Amino acid sequence: MKVLVVLACALAVASAASIFDTPVFPRDLVVDDAIEGRITNGQKASAGQFPYQVGLSLKTSSGSFWCGGSLIGNTWVLTAAHCTDGVTSATVYLGSTTRTVAKVTHTVSASAINQHTGYNSRTLANDISLIKIPSVSYTTDIKAIKLPAVASSYSTYAGSYAVASGWGRTSDTGSVSTALNYARLQVITNSVCSSTYGSSVVTSNTICVATPSGTSTCQGDSGGPLALESSGILIGVTSFVSSAGCASGAPAGFVRVTSYLDWIKSKTGISY
Repeated sequence: MKVLVVLACALAVASAASIFDTPVFPRDLVVDDAIEGRITNGQKASAGQFPYQVGLSLKTSSGSFWCGGSLIGNTWVLTAAHCTDGVTSATVYLGSTTRTVAKVTHTVSASAINQHTGYNSRTLANDISLIKIPSVSYTTDIKAIKLPAVASSYSTYAGSYAVASGWGRTSDTGSVSTALNYARLQVITNSVCSSTYGSSVVTSNTICVATPSGTSTCQGDSGGPLALESSGILIGVTSFVSSAGCASGAPAGFVRVTSYLDWIKSKTGISY
């Protein structure tokens, strides 16, 4: 799946723009239809395969758009701040592999959104947000994903494989797909990722994956999960891709969940 978002502003340092690739949020990717598509070059998910996957239909004063999210507790959804920024209401879809056809649906107002106060749309910093929803009962199709355990240190996950899922576009000019898709992607080091985007974008709070053969997140995947293949824990929140396109071969960037465990616990009480 691939996620691209064209930033409203260029990176602050002009020289960096000429050296590094420009990252963009999937929500802001310039395409014909912001809600259509799926993960580029991914595979179709089966029912119950990703019970933590959440679909989000988000409304602003200028229109509506689609993002993904992760159910991390029976009343909490984790997503990206670039998805919730300026949102007036959110419709949350749970327990489905078909977009907008869900086992459970809740619509909440802006007051239910807990966006990180340090979010910066120019630098992509702290691109993380929480949405409070009415309590849901767990089933085979609806179940929270575990967060990494609270510890003094964490693996960088470099070299490990992880699974990204969502309803994002199937290609940079992809056709519509209503099915949930997923892709198996390898985590790369931040030093390799920063060689593409620069260290002002790729910080210790970032985790990146390689996108071989054009397999990546894309528009519509924003805010969705990156789960470690070996354990199934949530390690990333879909954040950015290259402005050159989802299938450009450039790394895809995610918010590193381990950097925000204290913040998540302070808002939700959830920790492991």
